[in-house]
Order: sequence, then C-alpha cells, then structure tokens
Amino acid sequence: METETEDLKNRMVQALSEVIDPELKCDIINLGLVYGLSMDDHHCVTVQLTLTTMGCPLTEVLETMIERALMNLVEVEKVVVELVWNPAWNKNMMSDYAKLVLGVY
Repeated sequence: METETEDLKNRMVQALSEVIDPELKCDIINLGLVYGLSMDDHHCVTVQLTLTTMGCPLTEVLETMIERALMNLVEVEKVVVELVWNPAWNKNMMSDYAKLVLGVY
C-alpha cells in the first residue's frame, strides 16, 4: 500500500512539473512554489502553493493549469489550491535547474 501511495505522489509531482509559470518559463516544482501536496480519502488533492509575488496576475491561470494537470490522473476527482504566503518565497527555494534556466546564482 505504501508503494502505491508513493507512486501516486510521484505521479502528482510529475504532473505538476509540467505546469510552467507563464512569466518565468519554468515549472512550479523547480521554482519551489509547491509547499504541500496531499490527497484525502475522497480523492481530493490539496496543493499548497505560493507565488513569487503577492498579487500575481497569473494566480487564476496557474490554478487552472494545476487542476488540469492533476485531473489527468485517474485517482484524482477534485483539486483544491491553497495559497500559502508563509514562509515567503525566495530564490533559494528554486532547484539548481531553475536557477540555471533563469540565470540566477
């Protein structure tokens, strides 16, 4: 059972790694924007997400992209995106890949 849960989580992370921030042209996983990811017994996935800046005009676009990506997984019936502001995002949360893509070091 634990292997199945780990497999599902890996597939959810993979799906989210295909969600590209339209402004930064890098995925939300490598940008370090996903703070939490869980699924309840009712097949509802909750994504705790932060943004690079408060008041980001692309919030709704990102939420829609996240929902579409996760709804492609047969186990997922609903997606809830919770915006989280603490801790505040900073460039140190990015993976080395994202830093390389964005030229940040």
